[in-house]
Amino acid sequence: MTIHIKECTIKDSSKLQKVSYETFNETFKHQNSSENMNAYLQKAFNLKQLEKELSNASSHFFFVYFNNEIAGYIKINTNDAQLEKMGDDALEIERIYIKNQFQKHGLGKYLFNKALEIAQESNKKKIWLGVWEKNDNAIAFYKKIGFVQTGAHSFYMGDEEQIDFIMTKTLL
Repeated sequence: MTIHIKECTIKDSSKLQKVSYETFNETFKHQNSSENMNAYLQKAFNLKQLEKELSNASSHFFFVYFNNEIAGYIKINTNDAQLEKMGDDALEIERIYIKNQFQKHGLGKYLFNKALEIAQESNKKKIWLGVWEKNDNAIAFYKKIGFVQTGAHSFYMGDEEQIDFIMTKTLL
């Protein structure tokens, strides 16, 4: 079993789109209408949008590979790329997804550790993220690694307003 992480570049936009569609669908399709899912996928993961995000110097994407196959990814935001104004001392994990077939191998924690490493190198005091209030597995994972709920905000899946818990981990 080999695990490694590679930063995504603009050349990886098609691979990023594929893994984004797959992981988002696996995670949320059973709890949302197909119309809302399709609307969100087209908005969030079209190539133009992903290339814009990949070109932002304050956003970074990393693939995690399991036995040389892309198993998931993480998107990290700092500064003005953060979805909420959390300050210059904060790092946001906007997305962290692992394909279903690769879950339970510690890959989420592996990606989180990459975010933690970047936060520490950048002298950040906290890491935060938004997680859907109905995503019990993710909430349990984040609590297990030291996140606490510090707020909530709206997230739109197509035309449906949903609530994301804002969870924060203070760094020492």
